[in-house]
Amino acid sequence: MSVQTLTILGATGSIGGSTLDVVRRHPDRYRVFALTAFQRMAELADLCREFRPDCAVAATAEQAAALAGALRADGIATEVLWGEQGLIQVAAHEQVDAVMAAIVGAAGLESALAAARAGKRVLLANKEALVMAGPVFMAAVRENGAVLLPIDSEHNAIFQSLPRGFSRNLDDDGVRRILLTASGGPFRTTPAEAMAAVTPAQAVAHPKWSMGPKISVDSATLMNKGLEVIEASFLFNLPAERIDVVVHPQSIIHSLVEYVDGSVLAQLGNPDMRTPIAHALAYPERIDSGVAPLDLFQVARLDFEAPDLERFPCLGLAYRALREGGRSPAVLNAANEVAVAAFLDGRIGFAAIPRLIAAVLDEVGTSAVHSLGDVREADRLARQAALGRVAGH
Repeated sequence: MSVQTLTILGATGSIGGSTLDVVRRHPDRYRVFALTAFQRMAELADLCREFRPDCAVAATAEQAAALAGALRADGIATEVLWGEQGLIQVAAHEQVDAVMAAIVGAAGLESALAAARAGKRVLLANKEALVMAGPVFMAAVRENGAVLLPIDSEHNAIFQSLPRGFSRNLDDDGVRRILLTASGGPFRTTPAEAMAAVTPAQAVAHPKWSMGPKISVDSATLMNKGLEVIEASFLFNLPAERIDVVVHPQSIIHSLVEYVDGSVLAQLGNPDMRTPIAHALAYPERIDSGVAPLDLFQVARLDFEAPDLERFPCLGLAYRALREGGRSPAVLNAANEVAVAAFLDGRIGFAAIPRLIAAVLDEVGTSAVHSLGDVREADRLARQAALGRVAGH
């Protein structure tokens, strides 16, 4: 058995932590080449002491110098890089077999794209890379022979429910549509009139998953599901009309694929991100993830309902951006990042998030995306427009 060499982008986040938990269980299969972090330098230092990676990447030169000094004092020879170029270097390094792309938001695009361009096995947990730059990213995967494996539990479930070696034309595989499940977040049953008073503390208290504040707010607005719809469109080459969202509060069925013969295949499991991570790390094999076996008798029931687009307009906005195409998904993502940050800072209310995003989509408009430069410009214009609206709120 050959040892797989890993770079983990976003090692101190929830996905990074779950990845390292799986790696710990299989020291004979995986070696950590690089670990990166944005702010949690003490945690990154501890991980470097444990895994002894060749490289680590910090956000700033000052952080890198401090981390390098701390590691040298412990006799650890890890090379410490910093900034975007450091991330790109460890994502594309010739010694790296696989890259866990788990940096949240637009900040993770460049390094994930570098891994694809270098022909790596890309374990994609950064959905924004496809939301912002789907055509560019998928072209890089195809042209450079990269292997793209989805980590989002929903997309990984779809991947597992498709035929092995499925084509980019799912009509050839007899697929009618895919169904993405959603927990419904913390406000699934909250009265509509109470939504405007939602606080940041309430919004980050997800009923099923332990996640960072930004993605938790996205789950509360259902924007996270909207971003997943866009991601699924690029991953599986399907239009918006063949991607449906089903609210499933138990989060046991992670997504489903419906075939033309009436069959519906689903992937089930306990809500634990180590399952899709272990699947992608070992694919096409299977390894122990540390996740407890699913006890259907304890679960007892599975419920399903349609999403309420009036209560959760962000999901409808994501479908709008997907149908418009071009730079609209990148504009949607940028406006959402600004709006969520403003909400978490107390500068706008919860109900203002979708209003701000809709206004920015209207203001910036759409145009074709041919290059990463087009994506960056769309992101810049959308952030500028969104920040202007936050300031005038």
